[in-house]
Amino acid sequence: MFFQIVDILGTIAFAISGALVAMNKRMDPFGVLIIAFVTAVGGGTLRDVMIGIEPVSWMKNMTFVYVIIGSATFAVLFRKHISYLRKSLFLFDTIGIALYTVVGIETGINAHLHPLICIALGTMTACFGGVLRDILCNEIPVIFRKEIYATACILGGLIYFLLRKFLDDENYLFVIAGLVVIIVRLIAVQFKISLPSLYKKEG
Repeated sequence: MFFQIVDILGTIAFAISGALVAMNKRMDPFGVLIIAFVTAVGGGTLRDVMIGIEPVSWMKNMTFVYVIIGSATFAVLFRKHISYLRKSLFLFDTIGIALYTVVGIETGINAHLHPLICIALGTMTACFGGVLRDILCNEIPVIFRKEIYATACILGGLIYFLLRKFLDDENYLFVIAGLVVIIVRLIAVQFKISLPSLYKKEG
């Protein structure tokens, strides 16, 4: 039950994140809904395809479809209230990657995969929807910029498996790992911490 709640909360966060980006690009309501949908289910779809779940999770559970439609509608109706868009987008995106990281890890564990593969699966679940969103909106995906993004997901995953040796309650593990992702990204943005670029200026 707790796992499903986390999954739904992640879906809400990413659907709103996608809707905010689409509204920034002045898309029509249909475009906003499509971008919200792709952002919310992109990572989970990739995860399910990779581990052989057929059909993918959201196709078997209409709750996710209704949640995405509701979240996109909420974002459109209340855009003036949440439309300090940069901060709102960052907030919902960060919450989304935190929740989807632990959902992806748990899915990998249930599939009896190696911990490193579970962390990779959690990171892809968290990041791929945002990659699709940014590509469709003609933006360079956040994960490909210097900004700390996937790194936060990986750290959250590592903490999850380190604490798993000491904590039996998976609910606490979910919360702690998710908070690590959020805190790492918040600190990175606040103090402008980024990964070094491999590009060197000539001359």
